[in-house]
Amino acid sequence: MGAKISGENDESIAEINIVPFVDIILVVLIIFMVTTPFIMKPSINVNLPKATSGEDSIPSQLNITVASNGRTLLNGRAVVDEEIKIFANNLSKSHPNAQAIITADKAITHGRVVTLIDIVKTAGIKKFAITIDKK
Repeated sequence: MGAKISGENDESIAEINIVPFVDIILVVLIIFMVTTPFIMKPSINVNLPKATSGEDSIPSQLNITVASNGRTLLNGRAVVDEEIKIFANNLSKSHPNAQAIITADKAITHGRVVTLIDIVKTAGIKKFAITIDKK
């Protein structure tokens, strides 16, 4: 009754245990499922006008959106015109070459867009772009 010392039954492991790998993948999947709603910004459905002469623009710190119901947003947050003026004024002081990007639903009147351009330009922002959909 002795212990077997010689390696008569020395077999290499021919299987790979994938259970730890599956556990890690499931944890990563759960992390993505939990964090995705926080990462994704809620967006506003804006029906943009179409044009063929549009050009790409650089990203801006001053993004104004006007939804079809007339709601105005500054960088994704609902605001009134006075808040846009204050933000644009502060931005023009810290970044003299800043650009405003105005996104307006095609149902919005021309006068509302002109009012927003006027607010931005009187606050010191000289460059602006209007968002369109390419034809």
